[in-house]
Amino acid sequence: MNFSTLCRGWLAGLLLLALGGIAAAQPAPAASLANSPVFVLNSLDADVSVIDPSNWRELKRIPTGKEPHHLYMTPDEKSIIVANALADSLTFIDPRTAEVQKTVRGIMDPYHLRFSPDMKWLVTAGNRLHHVDLYRWDGKDLTLAKRIPTGKTPSHIWIDSRSTTAYSTMQDSDELVAIDLQRQEIKWRIKTGPMPADVYGTADDKTVLVGLTGSDSVEVFDVSGDAPRSLRRIKTGAGAHAFRAAGDKRHVYLSNRVANTISKIDLTTLQVVANYPAPGGPDCMDVMAGGRFLLVTSRWARKLTIIDTESGQVARQVKVGKSPHGVWTLDHAAR
Repeated sequence: MNFSTLCRGWLAGLLLLALGGIAAAQPAPAASLANSPVFVLNSLDADVSVIDPSNWRELKRIPTGKEPHHLYMTPDEKSIIVANALADSLTFIDPRTAEVQKTVRGIMDPYHLRFSPDMKWLVTAGNRLHHVDLYRWDGKDLTLAKRIPTGKTPSHIWIDSRSTTAYSTMQDSDELVAIDLQRQEIKWRIKTGPMPADVYGTADDKTVLVGLTGSDSVEVFDVSGDAPRSLRRIKTGAGAHAFRAAGDKRHVYLSNRVANTISKIDLTTLQVVANYPAPGGPDCMDVMAGGRFLLVTSRWARKLTIIDTESGQVARQVKVGKSPHGVWTLDHAAR
């Protein structure tokens, strides 16, 4: 059973939970929030919601291409790139004005994407076509360097701090793959737990965490040697899925899509230190500058959820489009 089929099975129950009534809460104080817009990708509407965080109103929708799932900022912070998987295209948007800058076509099946820290590589995961593409980036244009056949359904990507290795999960063959960026080839692969999704590496490049969406845990791998080793699993919640650094260089958040929670993991102890409610099938996240407010896309409820991490409660929900996935703002905490 692939990820899409399983998600449809969860949908009815999640909608009942999401729409069953959330106690109205006060919005986050405007003084705590930034003025740059918040962008939410509506995967099944093929557009982007642009939200004003001063009043949490949707300003407009930006048409993109079919199934925009994830987005990433260019190294110069002048553009955010929206990856339109079924349109085989990338949409460049000004993060300050929310104006479309350009569309790059011929990018095959860009489901997930990530820049290398040295700004030389853009790596994309071809979810439906079972490949990872390596693009050279000169600050303006992308050039395909290598298309690497991987395994069944590459999902998410992480690149180490030295820009030498890209890690990608294979959600339907239950694997983690390491790709040597200079040699442009797979250097190893290892089995994981069921349906691995997002992947997150620690600052020392020695440890990689993988969210197991088909389970209730994060699997921890030692990648410091020539061969990887599975170390342990951290129990978080059903549907462990996507990561976002908390911005304090010590903690990382993880969305549990089925459990409707967010777990906060201490990277020094590899233990869950807090959990927050996140109704409606929480998926991608961003953290507002200052670190207090967590933005979460509620995939099945068609909403953006704002969580106050100090109170541990939902502060507000904002209606967006169908199947909201990626979320991002320029005024975010450190990643």
